[in-house]
This record gives sequence, C-alpha cells and structure tokens, in this order.
Amino acid sequence: MRIGTPLSHSAVRVMLLGCGELGKEVIIALQRLGVEVIGVDRYANAPGMQVAHRSHVLDMTDGMALRALVELERPQLIVPEIEAIATDELLRIEADGLATVIPTARATQLTMNREGIRRLAAEELGLPTSAYRFAESLAELQAAVTEIGFPCLVKPVMSSSGKGQSLLRSPADVVAAWEHALAGSRVNHGRVIVEGFVDFDYEITLLTVRALGVDGQITTQFCAPVGHVQQQGDYVESWQPQLMSPVALERAQAIAGKVTAALGGRGLFGVELFVKGEQVWFSEVSPRPHDTGLVTLMSQRYSEFELHARAILGLPVDVALREPAASAVIYGGMAARAIAFDGVAQALAVPRSDLRLFGKPESFERRRMGVALAAGPDTDLARQRARDAAALVQPVRVEAGHD
Repeated sequence: MRIGTPLSHSAVRVMLLGCGELGKEVIIALQRLGVEVIGVDRYANAPGMQVAHRSHVLDMTDGMALRALVELERPQLIVPEIEAIATDELLRIEADGLATVIPTARATQLTMNREGIRRLAAEELGLPTSAYRFAESLAELQAAVTEIGFPCLVKPVMSSSGKGQSLLRSPADVVAAWEHALAGSRVNHGRVIVEGFVDFDYEITLLTVRALGVDGQITTQFCAPVGHVQQQGDYVESWQPQLMSPVALERAQAIAGKVTAALGGRGLFGVELFVKGEQVWFSEVSPRPHDTGLVTLMSQRYSEFELHARAILGLPVDVALREPAASAVIYGGMAARAIAFDGVAQALAVPRSDLRLFGKPESFERRRMGVALAAGPDTDLARQRARDAAALVQPVRVEAGHD
C-alpha cells in the first residue's frame, strides 16, 4: 500500500472503531507511518480520540449510522477495536466495496460473539477447548450448568474485559450469574455461554501476526508467549516471556496458527490459551491487539500495536523479543470525572519503569486508568518493579475549580 500524506488527497485513511487505551496506541503507531486516522467511539474524549486526526461519537451498534459515517469519511481500512459493533453492517460495507475491514468482516463477526468463535474452534477446526453449552433463559442456564458441572464459568456471548463473567461453585450461584451476565453484556442478546472449568497451570496470550512476507504471501509469526494473571475476568498483570516447555509452545503455536488462518486477513491476533504441563486448550481470540499485550511496549522491538499497524498496511514485521518485561494495571479506585494522579514521579523512579496514563475522562472503581511497565534481567524482577510502580500511582479526586 502506497503511503500518502495525512489530511490530503493522497492520504491512506483508517477508521478505528473503538478508541480505548489499545486503540490509542494503534492510532499513534499508524500516525508514525503517515496514516490519517479517524477515531470513533460511543463517548466523547475517549483516549484514542485525543490523538486521532478527527473523531466522531457514535453508537456503533447502529448499522445505519455506522454506514452513513463510512460513506462520509470514505476510509480505505476499518479497524474494529471493541465488541459492540454492528458486524452485520460491516459485512455489507465490505461486500459493497466501501472499505476493507481488518482482518476481515467475517472474522470480526465471529470473534465479537463467543458462540461464533467457540463453534469455529471446537466444531469446525477440532481444537481442544473446555466443555461448553449455550443458554438464553434462566431455565436453560440451570440445565446447562447441571450438565457441565461445578465449578464452571458463565459469560455473556458478547462482552469484554471480564464484564458479566461469573465463577459458579454451586447451584446457589446460578441466578446471580444470570443477572450479572445480562448486565455485563455489550449487546444484550440474553444469551450466555457456560464453560467447564479447566484445571490449568497458567494461561497465556500468544500474540500472532499475519503479515505479508517477502514473496507477497501472508505468513504467520508468533511473539514470545505472554503470561498473565486475571481477577474477575480482567487482567491485572502480564509478563513476557512466559516460560513453557518446547512441546507446549509448539502446540500453542499450532492452535493459534489454525484459528487465525481460519479467520483470515492481515493483522495481529491475541490468542488466549490454557496450559497444563504439555496440554494446551484454546480459550478465546481477539482479532486485534490484546490488553495483556501492553507489556510489549517495553519487551519487544516493535509493540503489538506497531505490529498491527505494519501488518494491516502490508509492511514487514519483526516479532523479536528485546528483553523480559512486565505490566501492572492502575485502577481508578473511585467513581469520578477528570481525576488526577499523585505519585507519578515516584513511580518513574522505580528502576527500568515506565507508565501509560490513558486519559479516560471518567473513572470507576474497577476501570483501568493506566498501566505501569518495567523491564529486568528476568520476569520475576520485572513483575516486582511493575507492581511497585503501579502501587505508587495514586488516583485522587479533584473538585472542579481546584487543583
């Protein structure tokens, strides 16, 4: 793809659907390569909007509104970054030749819905997964849970960052899990997935890049595996590399290669996997940068965001690990608008540390407002440094008109 000049007739225009912290980093990476970026999100002043060339506030589940914006802006590429999108309309937009959807409109539709991607992985590709059932009423959920057994997980078929997820340990948990799933769904279809609990040693994100090789054909490359810890379905820290046996790594790469090849297109995919010894199970896949991959801002020659930008533009990629590193989440800790942060200087005094404060206009108790990054000679020290730096950053409430 020939790269033009932003804000001119020669510009390569990319529309990013979703402008959270991950989208912000993708926008910066694209702009460094001379791309004109239009940011879209459901609320004003989202992190990516603060750096995009221009932005629009839009309910992206409204297909007619989404199409009208695409017809107005005429981007060459549409890059989805969140789940709550009218994927049926993206299929029509791509079919009508209005824009290319990254990685493809079909891949976006399948992965935005846990049912679509689980059926593809388990039933079409035959990949190892946990046992699962779907339910769209409380009665169906109770029957599915009885069949799967305890413990098990209940998740909305459409959600992100752990929203609406519950771990069930007994029949007494079913009603609350159903209500929590409906409340946490990005698009309330009233449908959930019940997953059998996998007794894993650890879980990883295998960042998988489909990009053009020197021969012009798509090749698949794998970053070093990212280990992570989750709480309430949301990641709280990650590190790279996660040590794995050669057999487990080979199996993980085989699974990631199969599922991303089936989805097709170009770009970076975050493939989530469970590992126990040399056994590997497929969990989920995101056709875009993954939150646990924020660690690559410190650990890799090119971050996952730079890899995504390069891949979608048809440029060469390099997945080389630079050094062990880790990330630790900074939560808002309160419900307030326009909060401030104390302790930034102290956090940056931690050896080999860095910060990303996302600039979200509103804070919630469990909203991710930033991340601390740190490097070290090994992941243990990097993790400790990242945790130390994150703990030193203190969100504070600031009344209007005061500092």
